[in-house]
Amino acid sequence: MPSLKDLKNRIDSVKSTQKITKAMQMVAAAKLRRAQDAAEAARPYAERMGSVLASLAAVYDGQSDAPVLLGGNGKDQAHLLIVATGERGLAGGFNSSIARLARDHANKLIAAGKTVKFLTVGRKGNDILKRQFADKIIETVSYREVKNIGFAQASEISHKVQALFAAGEFDVATLFYAKFNSVISQEPTAIQIIPAKIERVEGQGEAAASTVIYEYEPSEEAIVEDLLPRNISVQVFRAMLENSASFYGAQMSAMDNATRNAGEMIGKLQLSYNRQRQAQITKELIEIISGAEAL
Repeated sequence: MPSLKDLKNRIDSVKSTQKITKAMQMVAAAKLRRAQDAAEAARPYAERMGSVLASLAAVYDGQSDAPVLLGGNGKDQAHLLIVATGERGLAGGFNSSIARLARDHANKLIAAGKTVKFLTVGRKGNDILKRQFADKIIETVSYREVKNIGFAQASEISHKVQALFAAGEFDVATLFYAKFNSVISQEPTAIQIIPAKIERVEGQGEAAASTVIYEYEPSEEAIVEDLLPRNISVQVFRAMLENSASFYGAQMSAMDNATRNAGEMIGKLQLSYNRQRQAQITKELIEIISGAEAL
């Protein structure tokens, strides 16, 4: 049984930890609002970019001369998995959930005889995946020293990916990140960015097309070839903003739970301390009374 001094030291230690977790929770809450606003502001732009590409890509339906970023290079052997996670931990299962989704996808591809390569964005993703796929990680990009992630960082990653594709390093690229739903809900998501997997939006069909006619200048083909590389940067930028909001939401929730658990532990330790102190005082009183009666 620990002594009173040991229990006192343990209580003080847990109280210090509780102060740290409470402070981290408040910092995450302060940063969450700005990150959430940025992620939500980027969604309409990324979705509109997809709808414009879906409309323009219709000119290549059934044709074999589509741009490689849209139609692919005709092969499906080498896959690049771009795994975007956080630079720091203490965020519950945020980083591990993204890495788990990427790991499961990689295992399925390997089982099918495909070649898998990883490009990790964020230190934590690299730390998790290198335990199993150390020889398959071709590069790790870290922006730990960057205070506010911007479009410049997303463009840098996009250019790296496009350069690898042009060099024939992979055939298909898939981006993994966590979509922010709420403080307690972050959804691990995977989207294929090369070749662009463009889904036509239902409800924007023949009725809309019959009443609205668009004329493009320059040609539709030229616009598609210009938008496809930019779309990769936009999707990467959106993923990084979603990750930032998801990270702070997960960290806020995790630190709140840690603060509550610390409070419960302090209560239990304090109860044990009081019981042991009461037993010690009772024992001393019995010894004093027994000594007095013996005189």
